[in-house]
Amino acid sequence: MKIFNPWNLHEGEENKEKVLVDITNNISFNGANLWILACAILIASIGLNMNSTAVIIGAMLISPLMGPIVGAGFALATFNFQLLSKSLKNLLIATCVSLIVSTIYFYLSPFKEVQSELLARTSPTIYDVMIAFFGGIVGAISITRKEKGNPISGVAIATALMPPLCTAGFGLATGDFKFFVGAVYLYAINCFFIGISTYLIIKYLKYKPQEITTNLKTAKNVRYGITILLFLITIPSLYIAYQLLQEKKYNQNVNVFLDKEFVEKGHTIIYKKINFKSNPKKVEIALISKKFDSLELNRLNDLLKIYTIPNSELIIKQNTQDLKQEILAELKKNNNISKGDDIQIKNLRQAIAKYQLYDQDFITDISIVFPEIKNYSVGLQNHIISKDSIVEKPMFMYESTKNLDTTKLKKWLINKWDTDEIDIQEFDTKK
Repeated sequence: MKIFNPWNLHEGEENKEKVLVDITNNISFNGANLWILACAILIASIGLNMNSTAVIIGAMLISPLMGPIVGAGFALATFNFQLLSKSLKNLLIATCVSLIVSTIYFYLSPFKEVQSELLARTSPTIYDVMIAFFGGIVGAISITRKEKGNPISGVAIATALMPPLCTAGFGLATGDFKFFVGAVYLYAINCFFIGISTYLIIKYLKYKPQEITTNLKTAKNVRYGITILLFLITIPSLYIAYQLLQEKKYNQNVNVFLDKEFVEKGHTIIYKKINFKSNPKKVEIALISKKFDSLELNRLNDLLKIYTIPNSELIIKQNTQDLKQEILAELKKNNNISKGDDIQIKNLRQAIAKYQLYDQDFITDISIVFPEIKNYSVGLQNHIISKDSIVEKPMFMYESTKNLDTTKLKKWLINKWDTDEIDIQEFDTKK
């Protein structure tokens, strides 16, 4: 009596000769397949350019790139080196065509901003290895079934062969070597582990090898080659994953430090930049009004170790001009951020407004209240108390047609600018 085993992969298995024919038919890139590939690459490139996940998924669904990769894994498992050579040749053609098409697109595209979908393909980790491996297993199982269903479409999306190639094209078009290397590495991970998954499934299903006479020797050489490549491809991804984990922990500790030492003490942070890769690591911030002297800065830097933020330097930007430029850059960067960051945008706008001491209402009001003022200048003046401590004070310089009540002017300006201190001076008109 035959016992039903739900884990038995031989249940529902397709005829082995038919599987070989199907795999062989799907590895070629000429005619229609080449046109489909080029169009898929263009669609994926546009999706990356637009930062549209839906468009990228659509490109992956129509991409024929899986064919030669599965063919290479099948050929290795069956020692069919003629099929292996054909698969690798077609994979090389497909890769080159994809790189050329995506490079041309990004070179001609007027939009070359680095979007999040592009960035996501530049730092592959061990998680990408796992996705490619298990996705490849699903794909290999699917092609050996009589009823193939729709898992292959899901595998095409999960393993994401198209986006890394398009990102590599972006790197070539913009001359960004880091983008190119990271994306090519992710593409290599996906190709290798899809191929290895196919190899293991075909071995498990006991497909007959093509070269019986050299079976043992060939199998040994194949295993050695796979093992070496496995280590060479996996080790960098483990290191990148470890670095990302360390950076995440570092950022969390920095945020706890800033919340405890600044936010909870009533100081509004309007600018924050964390540089994890510098040596020493740097945490740059700016506040709306609070200024720190050298003793306070030293105390805050000493606290970094207590919050498990080693080998780091806290930099508080206090120079007016530099701070204004940083705020403007931060505001521009955050133009398209989510609604959850509306408070940050509001703080940035308030900080910029702090440096704008006059507008059309101010000009109209002062001409009515003080008609005797002929002309005037306004601005923020830096008072340097020590090397590390700078105090800002609004300044008003004027020329008057007759004697001016400076006490009244001072009170009016203090109320207008909502400040405690102000420096008022008359222009020296003597020649």
